[in-house]
Amino acid sequence: MPCSTWYSQKTAPIILNFSRNPNVFLTLEGDWRYTPNIVSYNLPYGIKGNEELVRQILAQTKSNMPERIDGLVCKRCVVVGNGNTLRNSLLGEVINKYDIVIRLNNAPVRGYEQDVGNKTTLRFFYPESAIEDLSGENEPDILFVLVPFKTADLLWLKELVYNKRGTRSGFWRSPPIIKKLDISKLRILNPFYFYQAMTELLQKANVIKKTAPYATTGLLAVTVALNYCDEVHLAGFGYPLNQKTGLIHYFDNLNMNLMSCYLLFPSSSPSFEPLAPSLVDVKYI
Repeated sequence: MPCSTWYSQKTAPIILNFSRNPNVFLTLEGDWRYTPNIVSYNLPYGIKGNEELVRQILAQTKSNMPERIDGLVCKRCVVVGNGNTLRNSLLGEVINKYDIVIRLNNAPVRGYEQDVGNKTTLRFFYPESAIEDLSGENEPDILFVLVPFKTADLLWLKELVYNKRGTRSGFWRSPPIIKKLDISKLRILNPFYFYQAMTELLQKANVIKKTAPYATTGLLAVTVALNYCDEVHLAGFGYPLNQKTGLIHYFDNLNMNLMSCYLLFPSSSPSFEPLAPSLVDVKYI
């Protein structure tokens, strides 16, 4: 079938002022010069003050997208949220048909295949949301993409990469001790997407100059997909905001009472994945 790209084939992008950057991961070669915010802003919008730390990590890991993904003529992607809307959805078979399946944080797959599928291409996470046993919930070819919110996240990753005892300070919840780690599967998300999500998609141009809530892992994943993919579909996003006892996730019994102080982007814990803004031709399945 023809590739029905969400991006305008005419003279302007569908989303006003949106400029695509397909460099998903931080690399040692070139990216920093061509994406000024990376060295101009602090985390999570850039890596100012953490350049050497990032270099030490990248010297031991990889930063490329596998050719089996990058070489696709049409990249059809689905971002799978963690919302309870997936429970009993029977979308598993549909999700598995996408070229690229992006999952979030520590959302389980095993035992939920009928509703969420079992294919995973990229899993976005931060230390507090990491999975302890990486082999239990993921396929061998998956890439684990760290979303660095703070310097402690990079220090944690460095200690993992260099097989040292992991730090436990600077986190809102103690990160798990990772088992069966293959560092060749680790990547660091390009901070460009954090910057873009807040200044272009959400139109908060001055947000990086003030104290403000962060975009969630889910919104960042959607932002990456809009940059890298030709077709972008979403599944499992949204909260039952009008139901105090409505369930939040498809995999547990946490309910909306825990979110009485609901914000679009909760600053205390990025583990909740609220509804992303409607993004023109982005489709919900």
